[in-house]
Amino acid sequence: MNADKKNINELTETVIGAVIEVSNTLGAGFLEKVYERALLRELSIRGAKAAAQPKFSVLYKGRNVGDYCPDLIVEDELLVELKCVEHLCQEHMAQCLNYLRASNRHLCLLVNFHRAKVEWKRVALNL
Repeated sequence: MNADKKNINELTETVIGAVIEVSNTLGAGFLEKVYERALLRELSIRGAKAAAQPKFSVLYKGRNVGDYCPDLIVEDELLVELKCVEHLCQEHMAQCLNYLRASNRHLCLLVNFHRAKVEWKRVALNL
């Protein structure tokens, strides 16, 4: 396994650990913004640099035609999209893929805090 792949896997493990801690501490039922703020705090405690609502421009033939803002970016590498919905669906996966294209990143974690047991999916883009 190369160093980049090992790094992203370790980063993913750190984020998933933080997600589980937030879920276990807060439980289900809060709004997405509450989980976003709690996850930012937990990632900071774990020594991971994270930013909320980073803005990525969507370019078309050299012109900005819009902006995309995933919920979090961790270590300027891993995107995290948070949901509080009954079920994750294809539209959520497509949203993550669009964030990855706009940001020129390769991996996004899609996290759903709606249920008592948090769920997540890895969404990867091969550029």
